[in-house]
Amino acid sequence: MKKILSLVISISLSQASIADSKPEQLLENTESKVIEWRRHLHQNPELGNREFQTAKYIEQHLRALGLEVETGIAHTGLVGFLKGGKPGPTVALRADMDALPVTERTDVPFASKARTTYQGKDVGVMHACGHDTHVAMLMGAAEVLAGLRDELAGNVLFIFQPAEEGAPDNEEGGAELMLKEGIFKKYKPDVAFGQHVTSSLPVGVVGYRSGPLMAAADEFRITINGHQTHGSRPWGGVDPIVAAAQVVMGTQAIVSRQIDITKEPAVISYGRIDGGVRNNIIPDSVYLNGTIRNFDMDNRTDIFKRLKSTAELISESSGASADVEILEGYPVTINNAELTEMALPILRSVAGDKRVIEIPKVTGAEDFSYFANEVPGFYYFLGVTPEGQDPSKAPSNHSPLFYVDESALRKGTEALTLLTLDYMANYKAQ
Repeated sequence: MKKILSLVISISLSQASIADSKPEQLLENTESKVIEWRRHLHQNPELGNREFQTAKYIEQHLRALGLEVETGIAHTGLVGFLKGGKPGPTVALRADMDALPVTERTDVPFASKARTTYQGKDVGVMHACGHDTHVAMLMGAAEVLAGLRDELAGNVLFIFQPAEEGAPDNEEGGAELMLKEGIFKKYKPDVAFGQHVTSSLPVGVVGYRSGPLMAAADEFRITINGHQTHGSRPWGGVDPIVAAAQVVMGTQAIVSRQIDITKEPAVISYGRIDGGVRNNIIPDSVYLNGTIRNFDMDNRTDIFKRLKSTAELISESSGASADVEILEGYPVTINNAELTEMALPILRSVAGDKRVIEIPKVTGAEDFSYFANEVPGFYYFLGVTPEGQDPSKAPSNHSPLFYVDESALRKGTEALTLLTLDYMANYKAQ
């Protein structure tokens, strides 16, 4: 790794000696700090749009590094801007800050004991998706790159984003709101990098994919309106339960028979059906709630139209009516092909040639997609399941037992640092 690191540094830090900049030493000095920061954040998690103390903790660090800091973006988000000593591109690096309403069940000494109110209920709060590690690794990269400030051939925008897991009801949030409030217009990044820890890979293994990586995620809500009657005489009304059953089955044909899934896969899934209060009363209405996942934005638009028309026409055929609401969520996360190819040698230098693997498409979603829609983006996964443990049996992200092997944090900090330096080097060489 040191040989590759020195090569990257020597190209990108023109007229500066490696001995003077000491990037390897900066990374070495930061490793224990990253673990310390991660443990503090893990012990003090906060939900989306409520990351007040998390933001203050990050702000203090960024200001101590001498960065230009802007707070209060998208409620609790913040950015740090590092201006390099030489002209060049601006690289955006992003970490998400929010935790989940999950009660932790790990036995680590820094386990979260935090509780809060979520949707009117008292809940535990846990960094069950690893956002604490994302923040800590980006804080580490900020410290290393700030130590190279005078030699940097470009600038770095450190984005600490709230509410990746979704904003509270009736609130905006996340990457979309940060863009809406103008961070890319103000700082004008040329490229964006992000990473996500995962229990589905062994510690230190990097998973990547060019093109569509993570699915678009959208919610739909369908209310089937019938007419209440006694269960013994269904002809006396309009049964929305039967209509709802037909809608559930009929909409499955959208993916299986109407969308070209050789282009990209798609899924329509129902997660909730609610209707009626008694066995012998046919109700007035039935409520259906589900999710749409796909990897192509044109297919996504087509599915929206077909879902609405299918639900309405099936309901009409039985004398009922359907009110269909589609709540657009995160778009497809797409990795820029050229940027992916540029990143692979760096990731292999960090993780090892055989520990950087191409992974299948991920049907989960990420609002890094908004950043990657604005500028070329590259997003990858970093394994955190300890060696010797089968990742397929490890508690998944969002589990109360989700566990991070902290030796991965050094790899993630290195990757963010070297991807930044390498992009600057390639940009300058053009």
